[in-house]
Amino acid sequence: MRRADAAERERLHALFGELCAIRSVTGEERAIADRVTAELTGLGLAVHEDGTAAETGLGSGNLLVRIPAAHPTDRSVGLCAHLDTVPHDGVVEPVRVDGGWESAGETILGADNKAALAVLLVAARRLVAEGAPVGVELLLTAGEETALLGASAFDVSTLRCDLGYVYDHASPIGEIALASPTYYRIEGHFLGAAAHAGIRPETGRSAVRAAARAVVAMPHGRLDDQTTANAGHVRGGPAGATNVVPEHATVLAEVRSLDAARAEEVVGQVVDAFHDAANDPDAPCDLDLQVARLFAGYRQAPDLPAVRIAEEALRACGYAPRHIVTGGGTDANAIIAAGGPPFVNLANGTERNHQTSERVSDQALEDMLDLTFALLDAAADPRFAPEA
Repeated sequence: MRRADAAERERLHALFGELCAIRSVTGEERAIADRVTAELTGLGLAVHEDGTAAETGLGSGNLLVRIPAAHPTDRSVGLCAHLDTVPHDGVVEPVRVDGGWESAGETILGADNKAALAVLLVAARRLVAEGAPVGVELLLTAGEETALLGASAFDVSTLRCDLGYVYDHASPIGEIALASPTYYRIEGHFLGAAAHAGIRPETGRSAVRAAARAVVAMPHGRLDDQTTANAGHVRGGPAGATNVVPEHATVLAEVRSLDAARAEEVVGQVVDAFHDAANDPDAPCDLDLQVARLFAGYRQAPDLPAVRIAEEALRACGYAPRHIVTGGGTDANAIIAAGGPPFVNLANGTERNHQTSERVSDQALEDMLDLTFALLDAAADPRFAPEA
């Protein structure tokens, strides 16, 4: 594996800064998709955009690019990153501070997942110029930050790769996430009866009170080493008003577990808490309850070829591989659930994703580029050849 040279590292940083400055919150991916497409078509590559935007209302579809191997091979590797970021106000001003990238303002940086985007684009330049050791497919998805919406709409049957990687875990390089949770979203709408709070409160039925009972009664936090639950959003009553018994209230909650059966059990507990709150005889409310499994979890074997290749590549780059489980979901969840090839989620060295203090060090950014080259070299090693 030949590490990135000075020109490649310089291009990596310039491109990363440029990508971070392009607004691309979920649903507004068009500008970043166009910039990525221009970069890849400029290398002579064909960029195929699917119909996900029309189907989902996202700003762009998913982008798929194929880079052929320099020599005939049965091995093809998928490399996946997402185009969108979590919502934020203001304009991202990426700056380099103390050996790393940060946001100069009060916004996220967008290293999740533009660090991976920049790495894959710079890697593609070398692969086109010098030839790839194996076939490569770049899958760049929209709407990842909204429950993997883009990847879930992607037709995995169009993939030719037999294994793949996503660089989408904000933790130290070297970590390989072998398990990811099943994730449920619960949305409860409480409907009571409005009344004047000072003149005839006894004729009202407070939806806010019912929502509060539901939040207090449902399970919260880390329930065991595999399971979490959270009420993340509560809204109810007329804005700024205290003199109205509120008629409407909404609670949004989630449940995650590495054990799918346990996830269903806890969802049942949340649903029971919502129904009990709505049926309280002191102030009964109607309840419109929606439960959706937004993505399925997975657990991968440590001896999976994609895992062994990642371990080999990490060691070649000077890192000790470490197996972890994660409480987050990535496009790997959607690809695996849809019957696609095994995609493994690798930590990319970014820090504090989704926060205004988000950061990625120069070293981590450059090492992920080296790791990409090492992954493809390891995938070409006869020891890891696909089974006939």
